[in-house]
Amino acid sequence: MLGPRKAIASPGASGGGHALKKTLSWPHLIALGVGAIVGTGIYTLTGVGAERAGPAVILAFAVAGAVCACAALAYAEMATMIPQAGSAYTFSYTAMGESIAWIVGWSLVLEYSLACSTVAVGWSGYLVGWIQSAGITLPHALLVGPHAGGIINLPAVLVALAVMGLLIAGTRESATLNIILVIIKLVALAIFVAMAFPAFKAANFHPFMPYGFSSTEILGEKRGVMAAAAIVFFAFYGFDAVATSAEEAKNPGRDLTIGIVGSMVVCTGIYMLVAIAAVGAMSYVTLGNSPEPLALVLRTLGQPMAAHLIALAAVIALPSVILVMMYGQSRVFFVMARDGLLPRALAYVSPRTGAPTRITAITGVTVALVAGFFRLDEIAEMANAGTLIAFVSVGASMMILRRRAPDVARLFRCPAPYVVGTATILGCLYLLVSLGYATIERFVIWNAIGLAVYLLYGRRNSLLRTGAVPAPAE
Repeated sequence: MLGPRKAIASPGASGGGHALKKTLSWPHLIALGVGAIVGTGIYTLTGVGAERAGPAVILAFAVAGAVCACAALAYAEMATMIPQAGSAYTFSYTAMGESIAWIVGWSLVLEYSLACSTVAVGWSGYLVGWIQSAGITLPHALLVGPHAGGIINLPAVLVALAVMGLLIAGTRESATLNIILVIIKLVALAIFVAMAFPAFKAANFHPFMPYGFSSTEILGEKRGVMAAAAIVFFAFYGFDAVATSAEEAKNPGRDLTIGIVGSMVVCTGIYMLVAIAAVGAMSYVTLGNSPEPLALVLRTLGQPMAAHLIALAAVIALPSVILVMMYGQSRVFFVMARDGLLPRALAYVSPRTGAPTRITAITGVTVALVAGFFRLDEIAEMANAGTLIAFVSVGASMMILRRRAPDVARLFRCPAPYVVGTATILGCLYLLVSLGYATIERFVIWNAIGLAVYLLYGRRNSLLRTGAVPAPAE
């Protein structure tokens, strides 16, 4: 038994201080998507991907982008059909029932929390590199976690807490600042491409695929194009954070479609240009060992001032990714609490700002702690595992509702829905099994904990199960 399902047209239990304000238009949503997608993935994980796949990291970006493009189309249909907060969790609740929705929601909590932490660690790497390039030496113990011989990554902790404070201040204010930060990032990347392309060397692309295409374990580490795709996949998602804003969109039918599809199109083009420029200008071996690969490329090319500015742009603008991901996590957490699967008091919305302040505070502190003590690549892989499960559920939900509710209005209709939905599911599952064994094992443990929480609390307090919210008529 998969549990009760939400009605498609049901607004959910949103009264009594539990409703989100409609404050976002399509420019805000495109900026949310680009803000999340263009971030640590291209600034930092380009090096990690190059280490795993060599020059074929470019192909890894293409594979991950293709899978995400299919998922984006499914998301666009589902988000405009069910314009409620919660993203994949809400879609799964409507299409497949409460039990599946819980697993997806629990995975989304993991995705967004660890995505925030990943970006915070990446931001810290650029900040430290920028400061040290100015001749200032900082205590190593406060710049990295225990895994690298330090005590805590203090810059990562501080930026997570700062973003938390901004989100508590209000959604529209956060989204408007995000637009400014996105512009800074795009200008910086354009400068990087313009300066790196003249140094392009075809020799840097040989051998193009040193570890092969499939994900294989070499000396205890996953290598190959698919191993790289499984981690640079992190660089593409972000459009799902746009879907979590559905309840706050002024005109969801138009704005969500533009925000989700538009951000994917823009970012795919940017990623391919930057990856080709970086790998063409520097050996993937050197690139893979740097926490700030783009700045490293420019310094190596004798452009220290440009490298300084690129690093500064990352320091200024990468917090926009943390902002979007923390925003998405708090909204998923918020809806799960509003549905009764988590303590309903957590779904409190501030009457002054319209933001779920309690959930945001809990999210911010958790993100800060993870960022302070764990490695970037491990955090990114765990975040990817949660996202891949969410994408699988959205592809499945779209196909299920096409059959179960064919006549429901769809403001955006995914082309070839069964082809796109199947490609989303199969592509995501392939990326999932391409992750490291330790990552998959931790992910299974995380969901086992989640299942226990659901059986002990969520199942008993679900508003649909207790009858507080009517289930749809079959």
